[in-house]
Parts: sequence; C-alpha cells; structure tokens
Amino acid sequence: MLGQQKTWMDIRHLQTMVWMMIGLIQSGLISLMAWTPYVHGRARYCQSLIRRFRRWLDNERIDVHALYGPLIADAMAQWGEGTIYLALDTSMLWDKYCVIRISIIYRGRAIPLIWEVIEHASSQVSYESYKTLLNMAATLLPRNCRVVFLADRGFADTNLMKHLKKLEWHWRIRIKGSFWIYRKGFDRIKAGRIHLAPGQAFFWHGISVTGKCYGPVHMAIARRHDAKDSWIVLNDEPTDITTFKEYGLRFDIEENFLDDKSNGFQLESSLIRSIGSLTRLCFVLAMTTLYLVCQATLCTHLGPLAPASGGEG
Repeated sequence: MLGQQKTWMDIRHLQTMVWMMIGLIQSGLISLMAWTPYVHGRARYCQSLIRRFRRWLDNERIDVHALYGPLIADAMAQWGEGTIYLALDTSMLWDKYCVIRISIIYRGRAIPLIWEVIEHASSQVSYESYKTLLNMAATLLPRNCRVVFLADRGFADTNLMKHLKKLEWHWRIRIKGSFWIYRKGFDRIKAGRIHLAPGQAFFWHGISVTGKCYGPVHMAIARRHDAKDSWIVLNDEPTDITTFKEYGLRFDIEENFLDDKSNGFQLESSLIRSIGSLTRLCFVLAMTTLYLVCQATLCTHLGPLAPASGGEG
C-alpha cells in the first residue's frame, strides 16, 4: 500500500515506516520499545531498533504530507462518496503542544487528512494557525465533490466562513451564545438569550452575525429535553432538522483523538517532545488509521466468508 507512491527518497524510510505500523497494530501502543518484538531483521538488540525508529522520527528529509497526500487522495477517489464531510479540531499534548487536524468523516470514523503540530499552551487556536491547512486540504479532495465542513464553537470565526466560501465548501459551525444575531425587522439579540423550551427548535434564515454583520447565513438552534444548553449551528445553506444530524458527525473526530490517546494508542505516554518528531509520529498514526479503515471497507464489500467445505460455519 505504501509502496504505490514513488516519492520515498530512500527505500529504507519506507521499510522502517512499515515496521512502525506493524508494531503499532500488534502492540496497540505508541512505544518504540513495544514495537521492537514485531520487527523481523538482522538487529540483535532492542536498542538498535529503537535508535532506528528514533532516527526516522527525527529525520527532517521525510516530508509527511508529500508522502501521505497522494495515498489519502487515492483512497477518497476510490470510496466514491458524493459528499465529503470534513471536521476540524485540536488536541493538546502535555499542555505544551497542540495538534491541529482536519479529518474525513467516513463510515463512523474520522481519518486524518492534514495536520500540524504547533507549540501552543491552549487548544484554542486562531484562524491564522490553520488557514494554510485548509488550502492544503483542498488540493487533496476529488474534483467535483461536494464538501461539507464541520467545526465546533472554538472555530466560530467569520474569517473562516469567508475562507470556506472562497473554497466553495459548505459548512456547519456551532457558535457561542455570545454571538450577536441580526434579523431584519427585529432588534439584535445574543444567541444565548434565545429562549427555547426543552425539545424545541428554531430555524432562522437570511440572518447576519457578529458586530461585523457577516451574512447572509442561516441558523438552527435546538434544545434537547435532557440538556440545559442549546445547540446553535450556523450554516451557509438553509437549515432544517437534518442540520443537527450533519453537525453531529463532527464528534467522530473527537473519537479519533481518543483513539490516538487515552482510549487507544496512548500517544501521551510517548517520550517524544519535538514538533518535527510529533508531526512524523502523527503520520504513522494517520497511515495506520487509513490502512485499517481500508481493510475494514474491503471486508464490508466482500461480505462474510463462506464456510470451508465440509466444515462448520
């Protein structure tokens, strides 16, 4: 799978990558030591293998996006989805590094599309921190596909909305209650002051938001029976009840980060503390996730295996 692309500078980089993926799958952990039992080779000591992995992670000649981009682009083309849902989110590591990631929502999973690791003490990042990632992501998507972009309240920024419009992407972005809402013929109101009874929903079209009066946009607001807070979701398209279902797909990227961390591979237990090495480690995670999803998709298409002749099902 990895060898389909001819962009590897050195075949040894590819071989090491494969062993790291195998170690990650077999051990279920991000631990250079835990990967070593699964490597077949001439190295006699674990320390030799660990040094090999460490050199790979520290190697600045390995351009992860140049290597990963063609593979994820090819996967998306084969999946043949008419609409592609993308989700943007961040995750903190040791209160020092922030992983910014745009993922593809596919069959209940979130598969990394593009990412960046920055030294930042908060998961709240500015538009300037991820605008380049948006442009990079756009180059990887199949032509003529419909894109719907999903983001939580921390990314509610009119600069982002303008950028998405230039990319010709649709979007569903949750906003904070502090957002000013402007409707023709009504006084302005803060989104959080819109009163809803439990189970009630409103759909407002052709409104403007913030002090900049950005618009026209469309809003869906609802309050669940068992919730104190409301969901307030802005759209670039007219809203209805399906808006909440679409926005809810965003939670798959949170599960993706949990898979990387406490619910899965234990990323935070690694001893890696540099931006470059963490970026390449995220490449290993992304490739492993893509590989496993591709295998699962293939199994789904093939269906259940037939029982062996004369044997039990």
